[in-house]
Amino acid sequence: MEEKKRNIRIIEWEDLDKKKFYSLGVFMTMTTRATVYPFTLIRTRLQVQKGKSLYTGTFDAFYKILKAEGPRGLYRGFMVNTFTLISGQAYITTYELVRKYVSQYSSNNTVKSLWAGGAASLVAQTITVPIDMVSQQLMMQGQVGHLSRFKVKPKVMMATSKSKVTFGQTRDIVVQICAADGFRGFYRGYVASLLTYIPNSAVWWPFYHFYAENLSKLAPSDCPHLLLQAIAGPMAAATASTITNPMDVVRARVQVEGRSSVIATFKQLLAEEGPWGMTKGLSARIISSTPTAVVIVVGYETLKRLSLRPELVNSRHW
Repeated sequence: MEEKKRNIRIIEWEDLDKKKFYSLGVFMTMTTRATVYPFTLIRTRLQVQKGKSLYTGTFDAFYKILKAEGPRGLYRGFMVNTFTLISGQAYITTYELVRKYVSQYSSNNTVKSLWAGGAASLVAQTITVPIDMVSQQLMMQGQVGHLSRFKVKPKVMMATSKSKVTFGQTRDIVVQICAADGFRGFYRGYVASLLTYIPNSAVWWPFYHFYAENLSKLAPSDCPHLLLQAIAGPMAAATASTITNPMDVVRARVQVEGRSSVIATFKQLLAEEGPWGMTKGLSARIISSTPTAVVIVVGYETLKRLSLRPELVNSRHW
């Protein structure tokens, strides 16, 4: 019954041409990650620093990194991070398939989105955490007051009379993680990641549909659905980021500093920096999640529309 009341019709898994969906999806995911990566790096550095020892906030960090390390400093670890394209496709597939499965038992869109979002995040994080472990260590290279466990040794290359120092050697980080912790080291912070991203994903989708549906009731009837969805996405992202940020701070510290206990890290953070410590990196997270949400929503909804099976294209009104 609820489906008839909804003003914005959702494109379901069975409506899609899967070949188009996956080929276009890789391009969309890569574009999104490249756009917001600098703020992902800034968020990680803000969350790991003690108090405000290096940066006073998001824009201060942006300015200082740009000045000290140049534009390349904002993209440390990016090449490694591109491997998360795999987890991005796994996330999308899991989300759509779980929605389809849950729809057999419930027609409630919130229920479908909640379960699908949580399951998708579980699958994606299992793939992403080892990649994050390496990329986050690379993100921390080159800054003053180096705070990560592992430091890449400068590679001195003789080129004419000058020596060129190259940081960000993925192989060095991988070797150091293996030597220190073995294979388990790549899954350090896995529980913290699940406790951060499963709730974040589970909350994001219901809020996204909630905001989109309520905006559609307030907007003129001829207002493009994609515009409403583009507004709903950042609203949902800001809501989910605010709710889950404390766990995200803990996750970053566990992974970068090599801590083993989520609870002990949480208690220490609270004791040293108080409740405000739980908001560290929140503005950077919202700033990065807002354009991400717009790109994801516009890209994902457009992707689904472009991937509609041919016989359904003319039956939908956008």
